Amino acid sequence: MTPDQNDLWFLPLGGTGEIGMNLNLYGHDGQWLMVDCGVTFPRPGRVIADGSVHRAGEPPVQMADPAFIADRREQLAGLVITHAHEDHIGAVPYLWPLLQCPVYAGRFTAEILRRKLAEFDLLHRVPIIEVAMGERRCIGPFEVEWLALTHSIPDPSALMIRCPAGNIFHSGDWKLDDDPVVGHGYSPKTFQALAEEGVDAMVCDSTNATVSGHSTSERALQEGLQAAVAEAEGRVVVTCFGSNIARLHTLAGVARQTGRYMGLLGRSLINMSGAARATGVWADGDRLINSAHLGYLLRHEVLAVATGSQAEPRTALTRLAAGNHPDLELEAGDRVIFSARAIPGNEEAIAALIAKLAGQGVSVVTAEAANLPIHASGHPASEELEAMYRWVRPTLAIPVHGEAEHLAAHARLARDTGIAKSLIGRNGDLFMVRPVPGIRRQLVATGRLGFQRGELVPVV
Repeated sequence: MTPDQNDLWFLPLGGTGEIGMNLNLYGHDGQWLMVDCGVTFPRPGRVIADGSVHRAGEPPVQMADPAFIADRREQLAGLVITHAHEDHIGAVPYLWPLLQCPVYAGRFTAEILRRKLAEFDLLHRVPIIEVAMGERRCIGPFEVEWLALTHSIPDPSALMIRCPAGNIFHSGDWKLDDDPVVGHGYSPKTFQALAEEGVDAMVCDSTNATVSGHSTSERALQEGLQAAVAEAEGRVVVTCFGSNIARLHTLAGVARQTGRYMGLLGRSLINMSGAARATGVWADGDRLINSAHLGYLLRHEVLAVATGSQAEPRTALTRLAAGNHPDLELEAGDRVIFSARAIPGNEEAIAALIAKLAGQGVSVVTAEAANLPIHASGHPASEELEAMYRWVRPTLAIPVHGEAEHLAAHARLARDTGIAKSLIGRNGDLFMVRPVPGIRRQLVATGRLGFQRGELVPVV
């Protein structure tokens, strides 16, 4: 199965029909372009996109099966990483030896990737090409342009993918934050200009397609987090996603305002903050103390930021709840603030962790129960999706990065915004953007993801 010069194909191998484990392929003129290469962290009992159930004792990290493109790696022109979240970058050290292609990424994303590759003794084997926002590069038969958007991590990018057969806008993960705490902002004119050029398909994030309104700006969290910390008489531990550098900046400001010392608990937090310093996106005034010193401070002086907002095993918050963290011990009267929402499938594990903390007399504040905002999503709600469709005006909408209900809601929203054609599929479906726009060909797997062509599926 090889695209010819008239074809423009989209083939998701991960991240369509699920949230996480993103791996996407674009095909044209005998070559493929890969966009993102991520992992997911399944829970015991959690249903994976292929219908299987994850069981205790199975590997804690899962990634897309790369066999289809690994068997054709001489046709793989390159891999583009849109940002440094694990579900977009985490599989690169595992899968690159099967791919053997150059990797393109922004400065912060490239720094995170280098740190991951060093752990696998791959740092000097993988060709990493750093790119800047607004830059255009030819990768095989594709011209790729990096476009600035906002998300919950520094250096996110959308992509405009051009080739002689047509143009595709790939959104990556995004939101419309008019006042981001760190990183570049965005300009509506960037996306309006794409509409003037012509966009055959928009492959777009569906995570919050079921959420009405507009996502909260990261800067709006200062008041809520400061109030939640100021009310606490004992130690405060805030748990959030380790990659959210903007949240760390906000919490550093809260620490200054409340007279507390801030330290980081968890390898990913420490690694991300180090990468932020190395790439110039960490504010010089945001001081951290060594986590080993937190246990020697008076209780009302402690503000620790910990990994483990999804109740992952062996993370800092899980160890604190178990009483076996080497740097800090919680006791009755301390407070834990969840500055994150549960990823679907993790609710049961998070509830058990909260119950364990509460049983020790630790007060727990969650984003769902707080009276003031203490968490902001990094994904677009319905109003943001509508705005992007009005700006870009693609011929075809292809919702990705979501489970079935998110994809369906996204397709309805695109239709209501004036997009006549939408295609909903799942991992392993071939979306034929050109020469027949609006066709999804279901593929029949044969062995290690070798595909035979199946029936044509019309648009919805």
